Amino acid sequence: MIDWNVFVQLTVNGLTLGSLYALIALGYTMVYGILKLLNFAHGDVYMIGAFIGYGVLQALGGPLDPSVPVALLIVAMFAVAMLGAGGLGVAIERFAYRPLRNAPRIAPLISALGVSFFLQNSALLLFSANFRSYETFSLIDPIKGIHEGVLNISLVRILVIVTAVALMVLLTFLVRRTQLGKAMRATSFDREAAAMMGIDVDRVIVATFFISSALAGAAGVMSGLLFSQVYHFMGFTAGLKGFTAAVVGGIGSIPGAMFGGILIGLAEAYSAGYLSSVYQDLIVFSILIAFMLARPTGLFGARALQKV
Repeated sequence: MIDWNVFVQLTVNGLTLGSLYALIALGYTMVYGILKLLNFAHGDVYMIGAFIGYGVLQALGGPLDPSVPVALLIVAMFAVAMLGAGGLGVAIERFAYRPLRNAPRIAPLISALGVSFFLQNSALLLFSANFRSYETFSLIDPIKGIHEGVLNISLVRILVIVTAVALMVLLTFLVRRTQLGKAMRATSFDREAAAMMGIDVDRVIVATFFISSALAGAAGVMSGLLFSQVYHFMGFTAGLKGFTAAVVGGIGSIPGAMFGGILIGLAEAYSAGYLSSVYQDLIVFSILIAFMLARPTGLFGARALQKV
């Protein structure tokens, strides 16, 4: 007999987690689509975004006595974190990846790992190993939300899901309908041909890093609001799960990253609720292994064409 109260609540939890993972996965898949590079520093950009959001929160009076209305405070946290994380992504591309653009594939991968360790340890030195709290319950009333029958969704979860969906819709519009999006798709398909057609490939790559990192910054603020705590190592596991979501959906596919994030979030929530939280990471990474063995192109990915 299904306990619908438990099932619905786990589904809400999974959709909330999946929204975070989808935003992180979009960063992986956008960069991979343009450069065929696995940006393993992406999870740490997410961590920096969470700390930037915390800094804005404290600068504007903190959760107990904010100097501006709460809605404006949250908008400021998202805006500054997205701009800061986007700028960090541009700097990483300029100094860590661009000099290695024509190097063997292993070189930028090692550079990405180095940047990841650099950001982790920089955050450790700057902020210490202490957990910092957003104190979300003081900022957003936990009583508010949707409470109808078996459906109970707190306001902060609604905020996370709605914001994530809005960002995904905006990204989809940008890629499909704008001049920059057309240039991104052309560069993704064939960088050399795009350059010969007059597309500024460097500008497209910089824009891709800015947008993907800004999405990670937004996910960092969402994580701080949802779980309340931020710390220097938070990007490691979240980055791995975002990468898993990108692979499951089909790395290089924007719809695949979205769907993969939701799938991984639901798998984690159901395994924690019906089995044990001890097994949730095991199940998530088992899904990654299963897809790598059975369908390495993911659900929405296409097999790469061999150029001759």
